[in-house]
Amino acid sequence: MKTVAVIVQHGFAPFEFGLACEAFGLDRSDDGIEPFDFRILAAEPGAISSNLGFSINVEHDLAFADEADLVVVTPIPREDWGRVDERVADVVRRAAARGAWLLSVCSGSFVLAAAGVLDGRRATTHWRYADVMASMYPAIDVDPDVLYVQADRIITSAGTAAGLDACLHLLRQELGAEMANIIARRMVVPPQRDGGQAQFIVAPLPIEASLSLAPVSDWMLQNLALDLTVDQLAARAHMSPRTFARRFKADFGATPAAWLGRQRIIHAQRLLEQSGLGLDRIAAESGFGSAAVLRQNFARTLGITPTAYRARFACTDEAQEAVVGAGSVTPELAPVA
Repeated sequence: MKTVAVIVQHGFAPFEFGLACEAFGLDRSDDGIEPFDFRILAAEPGAISSNLGFSINVEHDLAFADEADLVVVTPIPREDWGRVDERVADVVRRAAARGAWLLSVCSGSFVLAAAGVLDGRRATTHWRYADVMASMYPAIDVDPDVLYVQADRIITSAGTAAGLDACLHLLRQELGAEMANIIARRMVVPPQRDGGQAQFIVAPLPIEASLSLAPVSDWMLQNLALDLTVDQLAARAHMSPRTFARRFKADFGATPAAWLGRQRIIHAQRLLEQSGLGLDRIAAESGFGSAAVLRQNFARTLGITPTAYRARFACTDEAQEAVVGAGSVTPELAPVA
């Protein structure tokens, strides 16, 4: 991914627009990350008004979107959901047809929906608008309970910060886990929140309850190689297994098993990028037990084999030597549902 186009329309939301600029528009070459050719586009260049009473001056029309590797669609006002600018919808259709990445933030998903590229696919938007989208576009499988959804090369995300999670998810696929973590550290945000985490918690736990699980989650991260069970973890938290599982899901937005599985994948990604360890050793250190189980979980989660991932993202001499030793590999990403 080299080129990024962000489309803004009148009534855009400044925060959601800004996070796309932060994720893809900054020059991070001092961190060893090649900058993207990043441009902000509008159907009619000039002053584009935000929903907070100020405007930005957009210099570029939509033409650049037809050559961009990624097209980002920012939110549009509710009154425009049923009358999406056909010029923007055409750009979206063409991007989908040629296999470019498409990413929408919050109600920007209504633009993708109007263009027809979400038909037959799972997608999300802000939970407050999910019922409206499902009613307007019954051909879309709208999931109101997740942060973001990737369907092939189309990513839809929920409101505000979930859009940043979606951007980091895409950057992780394009740049690798370590580079995405560097970007997250620069932003001072968590490097990974799974798309399947809940968008919101109706009744948040008291702070003291949330903090009580921090030592357990830290211990889990330090002991990924162990066969960890809910009973063991609950005992460390001095809770019953049922109470622990309920509080863990409330705090982390995922079951202990799902969260642990994702952390094991992330650890395996780092080892593939930075070490020359063989797959059996990486599987053991990540808690998967065997290379076969590692391959199965890696392919299901990331849509790529561990060997192909290493060939694409190896960033140390040891890891690159392991690539050479493994022979020729074509590191193509497969679609992830």
